[in-house]
Amino acid sequence: MIEKGGALGGDCLYFGCVPSKTLIRSANIYHMMKEAGRFGLPQPEVGPVKFSDIAGRIRAVIEIIEKHDSVERFCKLGARVEFGRAAFVDEHSVLLNGSVFSAKNWVIATGSSPSIPPIEGLDKTPYITNREIFSLEDLPRSMIVLGAGPIAVEMSQSFARLGTEVSVVQRSNQILSKEDKDMADQLMEVLGSEGVTFYLNSTVLSVSDLGGERAVVIRSGDGGELELRAETILIAMGRVANLDGLGLEGIGVGYTKKGLKVDRRLRTTRKHVYGAGDVTGENQFTHAAGYEGGIIIANAIFHLPKKTDYTYMPWCTYTDPEFASIGMNEKRAGQASIQYSVWEEEFKDNDRSLAEDEKVGRVKMILNEQERPLGVQILGPGAGEIINEWVAVLNGGVKLSTIASAVHPYPTLGEINKRVAGAFMSKKIFSNKVRKSLKFLFNLKGRACEWEDGGTL
Repeated sequence: MIEKGGALGGDCLYFGCVPSKTLIRSANIYHMMKEAGRFGLPQPEVGPVKFSDIAGRIRAVIEIIEKHDSVERFCKLGARVEFGRAAFVDEHSVLLNGSVFSAKNWVIATGSSPSIPPIEGLDKTPYITNREIFSLEDLPRSMIVLGAGPIAVEMSQSFARLGTEVSVVQRSNQILSKEDKDMADQLMEVLGSEGVTFYLNSTVLSVSDLGGERAVVIRSGDGGELELRAETILIAMGRVANLDGLGLEGIGVGYTKKGLKVDRRLRTTRKHVYGAGDVTGENQFTHAAGYEGGIIIANAIFHLPKKTDYTYMPWCTYTDPEFASIGMNEKRAGQASIQYSVWEEEFKDNDRSLAEDEKVGRVKMILNEQERPLGVQILGPGAGEIINEWVAVLNGGVKLSTIASAVHPYPTLGEINKRVAGAFMSKKIFSNKVRKSLKFLFNLKGRACEWEDGGTL
């Protein structure tokens, strides 16, 4: 295994999943401290955040987890680790630190880096990305976030909760542009209520360094121009595959601006060279990379023609409330010209959600014409955990009637899955045909009482 950095673990451990979720947890606790009165508790005086302490906690968590990615552990597992920048010299060999290493099969899993847009003045203006944001010494007084994808919205909410004045500039008409707009808009309302300001349908024209703060000039959808100012600029406008310097052109491995060209067996245009993870430009999630590793082992080591299937690949944006998805949403179903129906349940009707004062969000189930699930989206408390039931249901081909009839513990947030499945099943159970059959079989007379205008008859 060859790693160009000084340690194993990659972006997920040092600049992605682990530090971001650690930061989010600290921000959520701080937010709850300031909201204690909502829960019938005495409201404490909450002092300002010292971000260096949060950064210290992030480093401590990373240190615990990185033991699992140590050279010693991989050596004990039988894998040799080398550090440095490797480049292919032929289709089976790479040059690394002056030595040539050869192998029958190769896996390119070099990950991705923040995409830096060609904005006027950016080359002369300080900015940060996900690589710097978790190790800041001080909490920025103000921050302009360019982009509104998962990283952008997670960091926007977290820093706003910690006390930073946050503005988000987004090119499209919604945040989380891959998600259904109605649910993304509901999440945006939550972030807006916590102080995050959004500029949608806006194009960044230029940026400049004013010394103590940065200026960002944007053009809105109506053509007007506006100058925003903040202490810090965070760029979160997508990712670019790490392919430079690998010498792929010389060995005929094809790639695009998006990433490596791979087939469903994750083979590149050179069949003995595979690609996995962010470097393919698809499904840029750590759990997707792990899944792809298994596909490659099946093909390269055991010679089993196993293919990828991303139909039910889940993902989650860890805002508060969380936004989790699996399969198709309305946007994707519409793009695929698939006829579908939508079934929803609100968290405000869930008893556990009310007990925890979590009233925002809902579950949305998408069914095709054959009334089989295409996908599920959940915006609400613990959505990333609640979606796991649907991971099992959809991948296992479990019937909706099974979910509707299964006993879920009360009171739990997960009951919302049973309720949305039950809502669909009740349409069949209480259809006119069934009602007529029951009336015939049991000679049903109707209701024992009626309710009209607030009185009993």
